[in-house]
Amino acid sequence: MFLLDAFSSTQLATLAAAYFIAALVKGVTGLGYSSTCLPILTFAFGLKEALPLVLIPSVASNLTVLVSTEGFRTGVRRFWPMLLCAAASVFAGLWALTRMRGESAAAVLGAVLLCYVAFALTNTRFRLNEARTRKFEPAIGAATGFLNGLTGSQVMPLIPYLLSLDMARARFIQASNQSFTLSSAAMFIGLGVAGLMTIQVMTVSACGIVLVALGVHIGQRIGRHLAPQAFRTSVLIVLAALGLGLILRAAGWL
Repeated sequence: MFLLDAFSSTQLATLAAAYFIAALVKGVTGLGYSSTCLPILTFAFGLKEALPLVLIPSVASNLTVLVSTEGFRTGVRRFWPMLLCAAASVFAGLWALTRMRGESAAAVLGAVLLCYVAFALTNTRFRLNEARTRKFEPAIGAATGFLNGLTGSQVMPLIPYLLSLDMARARFIQASNQSFTLSSAAMFIGLGVAGLMTIQVMTVSACGIVLVALGVHIGQRIGRHLAPQAFRTSVLIVLAALGLGLILRAAGWL
């Protein structure tokens, strides 16, 4: 059984590899850091153990994006009901997580990953009327926050919705990363209350920031010499395989 207060050399090597690979993928393709790192760590350690380990590096990458992208105040004024509902619902998701088997929650994560990969690979282009859909944003935020607390995934249904509004790139980046950051703060508090965010976990997770910075930097340099879309498609296929593996493991077929 994996104990959060006793990391072996193999476990530390696995953590380092997951942090670096996820950052490398983010640097090359722009895919979310936690979307790549979380399923790897979940497959290795289990979802409840993986959530606190991925949190600090993920927050660091989100804050970097927020600081380097304009439009922070505009994004907050426009989307604050959705942002607050997402953060508040994280606690409901964590409550559900503490009351179910880790394998079952991991299977839900696998299903969310498959939905996200299907959306990303089909490259669906649907448009919603922002004025008409605005009243549904608190519910969208609440659904995203609940799934975040239950599985650690922050992308569904938030990302498809924001993309459907056909916003400028900077506005989209601000809105999505504001949601990620605020929900991560709620997750940090909730994991601490649940006893999963220990000092040792925070220390190991904080050390991962160095690998994140290095991986993103190298990934950006590699991306200049590769076809990012082809690499992105390959990564999405791997994520789909990991998601399917989590579902099969929960069903006892793997």
